[in-house]
Amino acid sequence: MPKADPRIDAYIIKSADFALPILQHLRALVQAACPDVQETMKWSFPHFLYKGEILCSMASFKQHCAFGFWKASLMKDAKLLLDNRKEAMGSMGKITSLKDLPADKKIGAWIMEAMKLTDAGVKLAKAKPAPTRELVIPLYFSTALAGNKKAKAAFEKFNYTHKKEYTEWLAEAKTIPTREKRLATAMEQIAEGRTRHWKYVK
Repeated sequence: MPKADPRIDAYIIKSADFALPILQHLRALVQAACPDVQETMKWSFPHFLYKGEILCSMASFKQHCAFGFWKASLMKDAKLLLDNRKEAMGSMGKITSLKDLPADKKIGAWIMEAMKLTDAGVKLAKAKPAPTRELVIPLYFSTALAGNKKAKAAFEKFNYTHKKEYTEWLAEAKTIPTREKRLATAMEQIAEGRTRHWKYVK
């Protein structure tokens, strides 16, 4: 019997009532098909590993659940599985009840197929690196940063998205007084290492 990860127990218990039987059933199917499965939490939702590689995962949302295979694109039923991603994350579309799941035998066969891919050493193709993005910082912003060493050092550590959020926020100001007010706020927050939407970061 695979060793249960208590974090997944907690995840299932905290899920909506409709999701409990779905998640418990999917977990049981994975454990039955893959006795050597390792449970863990990645990106805040349950994942199942086989020989150290991600085999599949499941997640619960407000109105549906999702289940997917890490190497779905390499599986025989890849087209069927991938088509469902248009509807929801995962390989089976939105799952709102046990009736939405394929037959246990079919899910078990998928799990076995995914295991065989790992046994054969098949790897997913590495994603091509994203092209280098260059963000144009307006003169008034770069000048303000140059005059505040602490803010400049913090801003340079931000990723592209966080830099862009501040730059666009300032550029969207319709009047100079509004822009100056935003710039003052931005400099204060950046010096403290805070991103533009820091209040919403848990």
